[in-house]
Amino acid sequence: MEAIQSWVSEHKLSSIGALWAAGIGASLLANSRTGSAMKPSVRLIHARMHAQALTLAVLSSAAACHYYENHQNVARETAPAPNYITKMVEWEELLSPF
Repeated sequence: MEAIQSWVSEHKLSSIGALWAAGIGASLLANSRTGSAMKPSVRLIHARMHAQALTLAVLSSAAACHYYENHQNVARETAPAPNYITKMVEWEELLSPF
């Protein structure tokens, strides 16, 4: 699972494009099997709309993951120093003539 997550994290646009193409294919396949009286042009329009909705959902989730990853990195970088380091710095400041 981590291998898939790392690949998707490195190739975000490729994975979004692949999901868009898969969405169009799945929608066209679903509309062609129902035996509806829609014209092929209308089927294509519906497939494009379904793929766009899927793409928006994927982009939203990718943005949320990106925000979550960046938020975690910032939290790690701004973590407070351990107490003994702070006390050592204060002690050095007391002994320093400057």
